Amino acid sequence: MCGICGEIRFDGGVADAGAVSRMAERLARRGPDGAGVFAQGRIAFGHRRLKIIDLSDSAQQPMADPDLGLAIVFNGCIYNYPELREELSAQGYRFFSHGDTEVILKAFHAWGPMCVKRFHGMFAFCIWERESGRVTLARDRLGIKPLYTAEVPGGLRFASALPAILAGGRGEIDTDIDPIALHHYMTFHAVVPAPRTILKGVRKLPPATVLSIDADGTRSEQRYWTLEVQQTGDDLRRSPEEWQDMVMDALRVAVKRRLVSDVPVGVLLSGGLDSSLIVGLLAEQGQTGLNTFSVGFEAAGGEKGDEFQYSDLVAEHFGTDHHKLFIPSDRLIETLPRTFDAMNEPMVSYDNVGFFLLSEEVSKHVHVVQSGQGADEVFGGYHWYPPLLDSNDPVADYARVFFDRDHAEVAQAVDPRMVDDTDHSRAFVAEHFGQPGADRAVDKALRLDTTVMLVDDPVKRVDNMTMAWGLEARVPFLDHELVELAGRIPAELKVRDGGKWVLKEGARKVIPSGVIDRPKGYFPVPALKYIQGPYLDFVRDHLDSRAARQRGLFRRDYVDMLLDDPTGHITPLRGSKLWQVALLEMWLQTHDL
Repeated sequence: MCGICGEIRFDGGVADAGAVSRMAERLARRGPDGAGVFAQGRIAFGHRRLKIIDLSDSAQQPMADPDLGLAIVFNGCIYNYPELREELSAQGYRFFSHGDTEVILKAFHAWGPMCVKRFHGMFAFCIWERESGRVTLARDRLGIKPLYTAEVPGGLRFASALPAILAGGRGEIDTDIDPIALHHYMTFHAVVPAPRTILKGVRKLPPATVLSIDADGTRSEQRYWTLEVQQTGDDLRRSPEEWQDMVMDALRVAVKRRLVSDVPVGVLLSGGLDSSLIVGLLAEQGQTGLNTFSVGFEAAGGEKGDEFQYSDLVAEHFGTDHHKLFIPSDRLIETLPRTFDAMNEPMVSYDNVGFFLLSEEVSKHVHVVQSGQGADEVFGGYHWYPPLLDSNDPVADYARVFFDRDHAEVAQAVDPRMVDDTDHSRAFVAEHFGQPGADRAVDKALRLDTTVMLVDDPVKRVDNMTMAWGLEARVPFLDHELVELAGRIPAELKVRDGGKWVLKEGARKVIPSGVIDRPKGYFPVPALKYIQGPYLDFVRDHLDSRAARQRGLFRRDYVDMLLDDPTGHITPLRGSKLWQVALLEMWLQTHDL
């Protein structure tokens, strides 16, 4: 797990190694164990290393193989690299390291850019071919690892983090707000789907995509994986018990794959079904002395701020070495600016700060953790799925249960220069729903949430907050084979009895029923849900600041309405409209935009 960056020139000029060094330095927290820059003519690569696999210097990056004429920077982990290495060795390839980075290089040489189809894991990488001058950028199927790009005069820059792109030299990048991205942010629960970001001049490579760029700048982009969420006749004839067994078998494989490491692996244990199930399966596979970690906050608005009773139950049942972190309110508010700094893009979920502070504590004990993100999207755990079972108007019904605002309210909220007559967010959903591979409304929603919302909300949140402390998070529920299997399960077996029914029933053989049958939870941060007292002052200071007023992104009457009654303006997903508006402004100010 690392941070990568680079510059590629198409105009015959020499790549700016200084800019790449600045980008790499901005990525230092993603990789505190090593640094390197490789520059040759029109390309320059930068890398920050977190040592997880092959701890020796033989695996340092950027990695070049003079015999093959290839160089690479890579972020992520290929869980099946030992098997691929064995296959490549049988073809005559010789290795000078023992990690997964060199396996990618050899696999690329042997099988070309579509070698990515053979990888089980999370990854973002860039490979340079010395003879042709071609570069190839690729991202894993479910976008677990980020990859940002920006056009600069005569070339292209890329990095694992948007702020790193800016560190290379923001004067060459258009940092104005993208109006369509703003519409998505205000409507689609702050999700800005790839390839857009909130900034006009910065883009992100979509998940499951390979981008090849020739020496003259000619480009070709190919999507190498798509998710189908629909059932065959055989799928519909399977019994619920068969599905339960198949899911648990696939999850066992996914959890086991994510143990590949030369350092210990822990678990982020919220006390919910998903993380508890990971702990149970690791115990089932013989893991002892497992480090588990939970976080809690002060109560606010009559809402409890921790779920320690459930995480304690799981920790005691499986005998883990459990660590609990309780965050008082004064520490929470002083941590918010650092949390904003760690965000690649503005993210409104309250538990960002929870993950940030928990990751700080976890990094003192281990450098790799498994986490339960993705199960709700993959197995139908959210409340908005059941209403879509019999929908005759999928787009309208999805927008009604998921969107934070309709187009009319967006127009009331943002400055007129930032909005037009098109409902861009609804149009995006309509286009996605219209793609083949999901026929029923609920299946369309499950696919959209798994391949878009999940990527740019929960998964990005976990990556950003853990990597801010040099901590690698692995997400077994996003094993692509498990996700494909879940897509074949009839929706009724997923959304039944409050959601994730097929997963819950399979889990009864592994973890205590008290964890399975509990009310649905999350990392609760009540103080940010009920914006009062010092938190309201904190938000008001940013929205009333000179920077916010000069930017003029939001209509002042709309901002004043939210400030006057924060708890009176809540989204259908129970989020604060005030926090969403303020978060964007606070993120922009934090990154001096």
